Amino acid sequence: MSAVSRRDWLLSDAPQTRRQARLGAIYQGWLTFRANKLAMLGLIILILLIGMAILAPWISPYSPYSQNLANRLQPPSAANWLGTDALGRDILSRLIHGSRITLFIVGTVALIAPIIGLFIGTVAGFAGGWVDQVLMRITDIFLAFPKLILALAFVAALGPSIGNAVLALALTAWPPYARLARAETLTIRNADFIAAARLQGASRLRLLIRHIWPLCVSSLIVRVALDMAGIILSAAGLGFLGLGAQPPLPEWGAMISDGRAYILDFWWVAAMPGLAIFTVSMAFNLLGDGLRDVLDPKGDKS
Repeated sequence: MSAVSRRDWLLSDAPQTRRQARLGAIYQGWLTFRANKLAMLGLIILILLIGMAILAPWISPYSPYSQNLANRLQPPSAANWLGTDALGRDILSRLIHGSRITLFIVGTVALIAPIIGLFIGTVAGFAGGWVDQVLMRITDIFLAFPKLILALAFVAALGPSIGNAVLALALTAWPPYARLARAETLTIRNADFIAAARLQGASRLRLLIRHIWPLCVSSLIVRVALDMAGIILSAAGLGFLGLGAQPPLPEWGAMISDGRAYILDFWWVAAMPGLAIFTVSMAFNLLGDGLRDVLDPKGDKS
């Protein structure tokens, strides 16, 4: 099949098989996403970040833990592209290895929180009655507290570590997803196809898993992509306060905290990890905007 005929096959208005229809929808979504130049920029930055995290041991010029006090607080140079910190450690190497910690935190929270929110929100919206009231009041309690403050309370109770920081962020990030999933469920629970499936003997669990959850996933994906920047900033905030990754791990928020004492005279110590956080947060926001254009079920591209 030639390239032209393959493209025509994917963009056919009358697909012959379910596979052709599914692949055609994916290809049309990709064309829409590719037309958004800023979204492509965000995707490229994130691909580079993932590649940097995977290849960190081979591309970092120095060990992120090796200290050289004779070379401390050196400005960016040919030997140390982003300078060195107060212990003489190469900042570029620490940023490269720190990308692994950032991706671990973001990926884990983005996996746990939406699943919790999807389950609670769809159960509340589908069941209604007292179940809806109880689950939504619990959600309101979590929403009543600022996310970072609530995460600080959890980490303070559990103890400072990466695992506890991830758990705290996941426990504070699920309420918006629950609200979104509940709103989606309320709009489709009385739809004709749900009534037809119920008449065919489908159980409530089957209706949730096979019919309601798939329709909620696209909205959740967009919300997760847009929330990534907030998750990164919250994780960096915990690290800045000493409640996330513990020394000598090269976590970006902790690196900013280490450099705040030298920010006026040796600006690069805090500025470089801050720039890394800004760049990755911007990339996730750009990616989320592109995904919203592709996955928005209502077709609102504003």
